[in-house]
Amino acid sequence: MNKDLTVGKPEAVLWKFCLPLFGSIIFQQLYNIADSLVAGKFIGENALAAVGNSYEITLIFIAFAFGCNIGCSVIVSQFFGAKEYGKMKTSVSTSYISSAVICLILMATGMCSCDTLLALIHTPENVFADSKLYLDIYIWGLPFVFFYNIATGIFSALGDSRTPFIFLAISSTSNIAVDILFVTALDMGVAGVAWATFLCQGVSCILAVAVVFLRLKKIESAEKYAFFSIPIFKKIMVIAVPSIFQQSFISVGNIVIQSVINGFGTGVMAGYSAAVKLNNLVVTSFTTLGNGISNYTAQNMGAQKLFRIKEGFQAGIKLVWLLSMPLFLAYFFAGRFVLYLFMDEPTVTAIQTGIYFLRILSPFYFVISAKLVADGILRGAGRMNPFMAATFTDLILRVVLAVLLSKTALGTIGIWCAWPIGWSVAAALSIYFYRNGPWKQAVPDPQKDTQQLCCD
Repeated sequence: MNKDLTVGKPEAVLWKFCLPLFGSIIFQQLYNIADSLVAGKFIGENALAAVGNSYEITLIFIAFAFGCNIGCSVIVSQFFGAKEYGKMKTSVSTSYISSAVICLILMATGMCSCDTLLALIHTPENVFADSKLYLDIYIWGLPFVFFYNIATGIFSALGDSRTPFIFLAISSTSNIAVDILFVTALDMGVAGVAWATFLCQGVSCILAVAVVFLRLKKIESAEKYAFFSIPIFKKIMVIAVPSIFQQSFISVGNIVIQSVINGFGTGVMAGYSAAVKLNNLVVTSFTTLGNGISNYTAQNMGAQKLFRIKEGFQAGIKLVWLLSMPLFLAYFFAGRFVLYLFMDEPTVTAIQTGIYFLRILSPFYFVISAKLVADGILRGAGRMNPFMAATFTDLILRVVLAVLLSKTALGTIGIWCAWPIGWSVAAALSIYFYRNGPWKQAVPDPQKDTQQLCCD
């Protein structure tokens, strides 16, 4: 069901819209968590290390899909908020065509460079073959990843966060069952984990795309719409390219960090693999909520209701901090028990690595969540320069400090300490940029808020 995010009490509207998004990303992350869980419990510690090692490279591909999702979602939101339905439909078809081209280029690149990438991050010989096998299968499923991300971006732009939640709930739980079937009953090893994800993502992608086009068909538009539009393509790229760069550089940074971690051995790799999946579950959840706030901001920008953006920020902070509390408590005090879900008879090194990682990072979930709310508003408003400045500050600090501190007496503890430092500095920047946005002086107008929002 489509929802206009420009009317109603901002807090109620945003919470109702964002909570299903949070549920969706939980199920989305179950794909990756299920792969690691099944690999660690039913195959072994080396398999867990291989899946975790490959995961950092798959994040590069996901970065492009995520950028296409955001670019499409923000522009479609703006046209939906302005009730320019012809341009909105053109934005959808333009997004699918451009994403298909990007996907094909990435597939060709990935197939030719997997060995090189794995070698660059110093993948140990005992997990190299399984890492490559997982990546090869994952690359064949990239069209599903891209088209599904575009579909979810469109649903969010139309104010519908329930439909993708339903798709993900069904497909991710199915993925767990298929993972176990392929690994235990069919004895397919790491390949079984990868093929299970491929099949389940494929089904959810096809269904989601079909529903998108059925939904758009029901929206009547007085104006004609084109199959592809260069001006709209440029608008999408203005949002998508910085988002792609952001996520890509984060992925590259994570690969650099992974290469540092690989130098400490398989035990540390396995512990980090399990713990970073749990951490990514949290951070990606907050990122998705930030995306929801981007849609809210973009719709209100299209409707020229700037005063609602400030109220949306306050509501977003309340939401993410309420969610941060139980996650912090679970990881900080019960991290050992959560990590055991991924490992069957883990080594002391593996379990201690995971515990230290979670205890150092989890208290700062309140910080990173506030940053991602501010980022969501900046991105939805098209203020990409400040958004990129804060993001790259975080990345550069984390990578540089991880490399430097790993060489001190702190060892791996120094690597984990890089996260909170980067998050804290970047959060201060993002909130500063938000507070000085063009909505700063906006006040409610009974008729219409006629202020124009300028993009950097």
